[in-house]
Amino acid sequence: MKNIIYILVIITLFMASACENLDREIINTLSVNQVETSYDYSLNRLTSIYTNLPEGFMNIDGAMMASASDEAEHSIESSSVHKFNTGAWNAYDNPDNVWGSYYNGIRKANLFLQNSNSIDLDAYRLDPTTSSQAVYTQKLADIKRWKYEARFLRAFFYFELVKRYGGIPLIKTPSSIDDAGLNVNRNSLAECVQFITDECDSAATNLPVTYTAADMGRVTKGAALSLKSRVLLFSASDLFNTTTWASGYAKPELISLAGDRTARWKAAADAAKAVIDLAGTGYALASNYRSLFNTYNNSEIILTRRNSASNGFEFSSFPIGFNLAQGGTTPSQNMVDAYEMTDGTTFDWSNPVHAANPYSNRDPRLGLSIIFNNSTYKLRTIECWTGGLDGKGIERATKTGYYMKKYVDENLNITLNNKSVHSWILIRLAEIYLNYAEALNEYSPGHADIKTYVDKVRARAGIAMPGMAVGTQDEVREKIRNERRVELAFENFRFWDLRRWMKAPAYLDVPLKGVIITKTGPSTFTYVPYDVETRTFDPKMYLYPIPYKEINIDNLLVQNPGW
Repeated sequence: MKNIIYILVIITLFMASACENLDREIINTLSVNQVETSYDYSLNRLTSIYTNLPEGFMNIDGAMMASASDEAEHSIESSSVHKFNTGAWNAYDNPDNVWGSYYNGIRKANLFLQNSNSIDLDAYRLDPTTSSQAVYTQKLADIKRWKYEARFLRAFFYFELVKRYGGIPLIKTPSSIDDAGLNVNRNSLAECVQFITDECDSAATNLPVTYTAADMGRVTKGAALSLKSRVLLFSASDLFNTTTWASGYAKPELISLAGDRTARWKAAADAAKAVIDLAGTGYALASNYRSLFNTYNNSEIILTRRNSASNGFEFSSFPIGFNLAQGGTTPSQNMVDAYEMTDGTTFDWSNPVHAANPYSNRDPRLGLSIIFNNSTYKLRTIECWTGGLDGKGIERATKTGYYMKKYVDENLNITLNNKSVHSWILIRLAEIYLNYAEALNEYSPGHADIKTYVDKVRARAGIAMPGMAVGTQDEVREKIRNERRVELAFENFRFWDLRRWMKAPAYLDVPLKGVIITKTGPSTFTYVPYDVETRTFDPKMYLYPIPYKEINIDNLLVQNPGW
């Protein structure tokens, strides 16, 4: 098993080092001992663990996770992402079956941690010269840091599993997961949360606040504290504190937490504030919301997955009227309606002024995230009206009346096969501000910081939306939730937020909406919302089913409720 893993590591390095010079000889005759004791190969092994970080451009059979929520519809009907919306998924067939891939990342981290003490630095340690001793000291420090990077990555993978499955087996040694026929129990949800947050604390204590340019992109102290914030927010939310949806389930400790929920909200608020207060990070909200999603080097980004140069997302996102565009994730009317008017009031189709010009005087983030009819994109006017270049009547044209703008590199010429580096943001400062506001509203409603940090997000340069209206705890809760919906749109939050809030039936068990656009004059149109697709949500879908093949192999694994 180890030999197989090391071969995979060497192959993976070429994906992980996309920005480096790869014009080198491939060595495939390394022994296990050479790999485990080499400083350079150990660094490569660590780098390969980073490749297990998620990226959400087209990870669900060519679709974004947004198309499995009320944010969007995927134009290509054959994509398995639609199974989430029709309810046609189960333990045998899950479009987002990540159990194996995340445990693979955990296995690589465990192997690295087991063998990192074996790295041979004798060439420097035994050389008494000052220069060699300095190199020895530096490499020892590097190895120590690497261990905490690996521990953070393992914790990140575990949380990706926990938010999908609840309590899962905590495998902490490579020998355990390599044993054929191994039977392991699921750890309780409480044990999983405690393990992940403890790992975040350890990593935060030992990782640097910033790196030099040569190590940009590696895990920082801020990333570790931010992951803790996210985990504790989930642990305080409704889903992990309610069992009524799974009445009669024999193992409630796998899907819920006991004890003081108020204390959990406080812990979540404190964890987010620790990120905000962390000195020396340079974190700041981006002054250009649009360009934030087309770079990996921005003061707002806390952790990102850097991908090599590509253009697949542009092929599947450009409006269909552009040459070679293929159709892909198209935002829904449900999502568009969530963007407020510029005065902070709610958009309303029953208001004739709103209905006549539905994209006028709206939150600027609408136009920065979504392509809508009669807007300008790639130097031409977009025609989402029926019969237009990008509208109904063309194969794979948007069914919703909209196209994706966020994360798409508008400057690429796909007819020339131009490519650019893509970066999937995993954690950014705006999320932390909203985590803090949400937790604080539950723990200490009326606290001045709630409005302060929501308003920071709304008032950033280039957005300048009015401050959040104050009100009751319930009213502020809904305002914060809508702010998350808009600010974090298409960033793989909505699917999970609706579940942890236990609001999925209200938003996912209803039709997904689009708009029918009719051209009535040279530059005039009518807009009529309509139901694009009937969707379904069953309470068992709050958590994923444990994959059937894992249940079949390991007779100690207990299936999640309803599956």
